[in-house]
Amino acid sequence: MTNSYLLAGAASSAIAALLHLGCIVFGPSWYRFFGAGERMARLSAAGHIVPALVTVGIAAVLIVWSLYALSGAGVIARLPLLGVGLCLITAIYLVRACAGFILALVAPGAHGASFWCWSSAICLAIGALYLAGTWQAWPRISQGLA
Repeated sequence: MTNSYLLAGAASSAIAALLHLGCIVFGPSWYRFFGAGERMARLSAAGHIVPALVTVGIAAVLIVWSLYALSGAGVIARLPLLGVGLCLITAIYLVRACAGFILALVAPGAHGASFWCWSSAICLAIGALYLAGTWQAWPRISQGLA
């Protein structure tokens, strides 16, 4: 049985990774659009390596998360600590979503409430995919926890 939730979660994380890498390729306007902040956009415009390093790091994490979803869906080989990994990834997406909605209400800051709302909605949707997919796959993937 195909786990469409984890497949969609894997695709979502991979797309997020590619969009992050797009910030490196397309520069300051992309950093601004995707909410990295004016400081990162200015550093990118000035040719500093810090924005690229941070962005590659985030993209790498998202690719690993995508691989964990593919592993949980049974598309690729079982990765180490699969059940724990999927639970942590799910929790991170959902906590990020909740924190963003709270920040939109109490301290929108330089990003503004709309950034926090749309980015949190995306994290909530991806987190929900990981949650549903992990729940569906749990009987199979939890066997490796013991």
